[in-house]
Amino acid sequence: MTNVFKTTFLLALITALFLVVGEVLGGQRGMIFAFAFAVVMNFTSYFFSDKIALSMSRAQPVTREQLPRLYAIVERLTGKANLPMPKLYVTPDESPNAFATGRNPQHASVAVTHGILNLLTDEEMEGVIAHELGHVRNRDILISSVAATLAGAITMLARMAYWGELFGGFGGGGDRDRRGGPISALAMLILAPVAAMMIQLAISRSREYGADESGAHLTGNPYALASALAKLDAYSKRIPMQASPSTAHLWIVQPRLNWASLFSTHPPTAKRIEKLTGQPAEMYIHP
Repeated sequence: MTNVFKTTFLLALITALFLVVGEVLGGQRGMIFAFAFAVVMNFTSYFFSDKIALSMSRAQPVTREQLPRLYAIVERLTGKANLPMPKLYVTPDESPNAFATGRNPQHASVAVTHGILNLLTDEEMEGVIAHELGHVRNRDILISSVAATLAGAITMLARMAYWGELFGGFGGGGDRDRRGGPISALAMLILAPVAAMMIQLAISRSREYGADESGAHLTGNPYALASALAKLDAYSKRIPMQASPSTAHLWIVQPRLNWASLFSTHPPTAKRIEKLTGQPAEMYIHP
């Protein structure tokens, strides 16, 4: 219930932000436009955020015949956790990683990258899938999926504000004295993506610990998940992922995204390993 409340609060907060920006840029007509946009955005975020996240990650659905090993692992763990079978996807990235998305367990999807399939042992893969099912069970997937959509929407809002101020805004010439001009528009264009990253950071860091704990409890083998995290962290540095900053918080280990990595959406992998095993992370580091 906590995550449902957080999601509702987040959607309401973003709606209020849109209304304020709409009023500043275009007066009453700007607010009306912003409210209409916010309603559509909230509806889309709730019902279609999983499809948007999968599309942004270039994920493709896979069948049991294509990936029998993955299906067997997921079926075994969902049966143990008493969860519905999620839809399974694979992204073309060679950087090893995985994420879960959806608005509830009945509409969940789990995606893995091509690179993870041959990297991990069966036990390590079980740990990764159990972690993602932990997100599903803890109902983290709704707020994380919505956050991915809202992060993109905030960036879009910045662009709207920038061009709105340059070309007259939403309200026409009568409101021209209310706008700050190109300088304030440029500031919003720069700061809004940072705000989006901060939203992701606030949502994501603690939930990774919770999913790690849930995954370890589900498999009964925290050491396999710790070993998987060490491998994924090491290989993600060697093979950077071509991912959107808007979806960085979804993945089990944060993609290396140049400047976006300054706003870490995940706890340090070493701390996650130590919390899982009670042992120094160095024991699990792979050359």
